[in-house]
Amino acid sequence: MLNILAIFTGGGIGAVTRYLISLNMAKYFEINLPFSTFLVNIIGSFIIGLLYFWFIGKVELSPSLKLALTVGFCGGLTTFSTFSLELFEMFTNQQFIHAFSYAILSVIICLLMTAAGAYCAKFI
Repeated sequence: MLNILAIFTGGGIGAVTRYLISLNMAKYFEINLPFSTFLVNIIGSFIIGLLYFWFIGKVELSPSLKLALTVGFCGGLTTFSTFSLELFEMFTNQQFIHAFSYAILSVIICLLMTAAGAYCAKFI
């Protein structure tokens, strides 16, 4: 039960963080691309790579805290469903080059950021 509460709490904090990032991105940047989703997915990918490998290598934390930070916070921060909806809208609007670029860049950059996070975990 504690694990479920930890994931719930971390997920809520991650989702609110994503919402605040989206609000600020819309307020300060007038970009006709889904930049806020792209940004939170990049940030979340780095954080989960960092935390996952840090937890494996060096840290003795409670399983509930690990779940709160990875499954909860990173899961709440990142969003595959919004990413999918944005791609669907691009295809619907016949923005095929944008959609293809967004999909490829998202997967490649998020994978690289997870690897970067894993690499950085060695130094903390």
